[in-house]
Amino acid sequence: MTKQSIATQLKDTFKKNREIADYSNNFNLRIHRSISWLKKAEETIEDSDICFISLWISFNAVYAREMEGNLSVSDRTEFRQFLQKICQLDDDKHIYKLIWTTYSGSIKSLLNNQYIFQPFWDSYNGKTAESVWKEDFQKTKVLVNKAIANTDTDTILAHIFNRLYTLRNQIIHGGATYNSYVNRSQLKDANAILLSLLPIIIEIMMKNHNDMEWGKPFYPPVSDDGGK
Repeated sequence: MTKQSIATQLKDTFKKNREIADYSNNFNLRIHRSISWLKKAEETIEDSDICFISLWISFNAVYAREMEGNLSVSDRTEFRQFLQKICQLDDDKHIYKLIWTTYSGSIKSLLNNQYIFQPFWDSYNGKTAESVWKEDFQKTKVLVNKAIANTDTDTILAHIFNRLYTLRNQIIHGGATYNSYVNRSQLKDANAILLSLLPIIIEIMMKNHNDMEWGKPFYPPVSDDGGK
């Protein structure tokens, strides 16, 4: 018997829970979209670029929300606030356990990679001195080690996602060649982290769907006559 993928298991759980838990339409849409892209990522795991793009869209689906009026919040600020929410709701510390068990592998490798550390590129492009990014790079390592010792999951995730966001920008904004050998290691690490982390985030959200205001997702489906 073929083992179900994580995304398929999540989809089954989601279908069962939404009827019992009475999820809102906005929450239903958010989780449905995220799981669909997580499934695509699993199906394209051998294609690191497409897998990463699918994983980032899956992450975007759970955190991004329509803001009221003209209020504008940067991507980094928005997903940092979202991750803080998730960590607060993670009573069983599933995320910290994941970080602890994988730190010596994908996470450590990702954080030690200067090519997805934005200050490196700021220096490379002449915006800052070389000494600045090198000093910041070492400070970040110290902060991450301190956060791990203090079980400060939120801070650890902030550093991880800062690196992932730089990688996301490189790919989405055309700053990388498809299937290039240059960025294989960071893509491999990023995919390993997100494939493990996203299912935990989705499960935490389903468990705590009424405990936070998750907001209105972008571009809800609309019928031909303009109705919802």
